Amino acid sequence: MSLRALRTLHAVARQGSFAGAGEAVGLTQPAVSLQMKTLDDEFGVQLFDRSRRLPVLTDAGRIVLERSKEVLALYDTISGALSDEQSLAGRLKVGAIQTALAGALPDALVALNTAHPRVRIHVAAGMSAELALQVVAGDLDAAVTTEPVRPYPSDLVWTPLYEDRFWLIAPPQYAQRSVRELLSDLPFIRFDSRAWAGRLIDQELRRMKMELREDMVLDSQDVILRMVDKGLGVAVVPLSSGVQKTLALTCVPFGDPQMVRRVVLLERKGHRGRLSMALAQAIIEVRR
Repeated sequence: MSLRALRTLHAVARQGSFAGAGEAVGLTQPAVSLQMKTLDDEFGVQLFDRSRRLPVLTDAGRIVLERSKEVLALYDTISGALSDEQSLAGRLKVGAIQTALAGALPDALVALNTAHPRVRIHVAAGMSAELALQVVAGDLDAAVTTEPVRPYPSDLVWTPLYEDRFWLIAPPQYAQRSVRELLSDLPFIRFDSRAWAGRLIDQELRRMKMELREDMVLDSQDVILRMVDKGLGVAVVPLSSGVQKTLALTCVPFGDPQMVRRVVLLERKGHRGRLSMALAQAIIEVRR
């Protein structure tokens, strides 16, 4: 019996289709279908009702799905059981927002690898809200995200890592303008509200009762900074400590008092592990 096929079975159940499961586990749709056929043959039952447009678990399929949770959970504990107190070992699947990938995370991974060379970490990029759903689904063990903004999945816990401050950024020639003048006079490049940082920005703009001339909605902070640098508008973004001093742009504190977001390590309730805690500590140390 293939553990990978069982993991694929769980992905099909979560995603509701073979194509969606393939994207989640890195397989083609035919490969997913073949794995499910192999499980059918091995157990001598049909796991899915294939007469429907989308695969639906049969009674037998639901039994295999439920029992295989125990098998996979037991397998995932083996690496931890083999490791000693001084040296961690195992695999950690981590998601991260773009600002963490461009900031503290790479140095933290180097430090963690130096201290615990038997740890293997897989990193995926995404927006906070998307990464949170992947953590809840079990596709990720943990994720470095903005502190959750309601509504968010309830089955989450988090460890604070560091804080970023929000800045209104504009082309350098507007250095003497106020926040309200910049937002009123120039096109606004909005941070996508599907991201939790974007929701925080939208809440403050509503409080300010600003009428904006919105030209773009983007989900990449690097792209937003480039657009502002080209003179295409102004934007509000969270920046790590001191980064605003390195930009050849006008940077004005946003919010009164200046808005702050916490960056955290998200995990599922009851699934906090030694590997993720070691990663959290490494990130905290790097930021110090």
